[in-house]
Amino acid sequence: MEFIYENSNVLDSEIAKYSKKIVEAHEMLHNGTGEGSDFLGWVGLEYDKEEYERIKEVAQRIRRDSDYLIVIGIGGSYLGARAVIEALSNNFSVKNVLFAGNNMSPDYLNDLIDFVKDSDFSINVISKSGTTTEPAIAFSVFKDLLIKKYGKEKARERIYITTDKEKGLLKKEAMSEMYETFIVPDNIGGRFSVLTPVGLLPIAVAGINIDAIMLGASQAMQKYESLQDNEAYTYAAIRNILLKKGKNVEVLVNYEPKLHYFTEWWKQLFGESEGKNGKGILPYGVDNTTDLHSLGQYIQDGQRLMFETVLNVEHPYRDIKIPAQSDKDLDFLSSKSLNDVNHMAMEGTIIAHTQGDVPNLMITIDRIDEFNIGWLIYFFEKACGISGYLLGVNPFNQPGVEAYKKEMFRLLKEDTIIE
Repeated sequence: MEFIYENSNVLDSEIAKYSKKIVEAHEMLHNGTGEGSDFLGWVGLEYDKEEYERIKEVAQRIRRDSDYLIVIGIGGSYLGARAVIEALSNNFSVKNVLFAGNNMSPDYLNDLIDFVKDSDFSINVISKSGTTTEPAIAFSVFKDLLIKKYGKEKARERIYITTDKEKGLLKKEAMSEMYETFIVPDNIGGRFSVLTPVGLLPIAVAGINIDAIMLGASQAMQKYESLQDNEAYTYAAIRNILLKKGKNVEVLVNYEPKLHYFTEWWKQLFGESEGKNGKGILPYGVDNTTDLHSLGQYIQDGQRLMFETVLNVEHPYRDIKIPAQSDKDLDFLSSKSLNDVNHMAMEGTIIAHTQGDVPNLMITIDRIDEFNIGWLIYFFEKACGISGYLLGVNPFNQPGVEAYKKEMFRLLKEDTIIE
């Protein structure tokens, strides 16, 4: 992976002024002296080796006896897995891992029920407590469907629980019903949990090599342990420098449709980590070149409040040579590769946006594969922890997410009709 910031409008001298703060943030992250220190298990990629091997065994079992695995979870309980699965699968394949419990749409749930009801399926419920509304509803619906389809004993063999090690409603039910259970680590928050059983079980069920993902992440961990030449820390510093210059929106840009859900995961990672105490950069995302024909106008000529971070993929797995063009106005495309055209579009956009006062950063990987996705996940997680501390917030809590729940529960209770 390579991080380039020559189009960021940030000078090395400005970054150098952050060196002391970066050292302080590094020590808080590695010594557990900062806020949120109870949630730093992801820093050292802590995991139980026996449970890790069991993930692979159970994934094979699910693949043998089920056409589909329905992953029931919301936020960090599903976004990381979906990001990886979408990135590493054929764009048009019918995937064997489906997702529920991430919204409250009756149409969505009914469509999913119709899709799987005549197939063999299992469910993986992911929730620390078991009381989060969206997953709790989906679990009750699909558990009922499994029991009706297979009977209670056989249904039990198709229910997999990822939850707290010791406490919570879901843990209590898992013990009572003897469901196969995996642990949500106490010291890793949801949005940092993709490299734990939370993300790894669904990813393995999708047939993706989790060993290669963890290898990429572990090599990134080793690289970003040092204060010297640390691209994750440079990225974190530049974000904060640009924020002070009035660039309070970061747009993550990809030129590969497979990375759409990776952007969604990144949005949660930074949005939930930094958006508090009236602070933070608003994380946004675009899928180019598609969005150049919709949001491109605003990015080019709208309010000057944003900067872009471009995810650049050097090599596709397969390229296409463009046929000779009969129209002279399109002749310049003849015999070029589509990957070359895609990269020219990217470079032209960077030039135009930079000239339009939209600073650009670039993160380059060789190709979209397990190793690089594992590396990117760790890179962004490490950068996010440092960036949050530089900003002066606790990157590992999310007090604001309870506000809507309080009002929703109040309205539901007021709407209850007592006969």
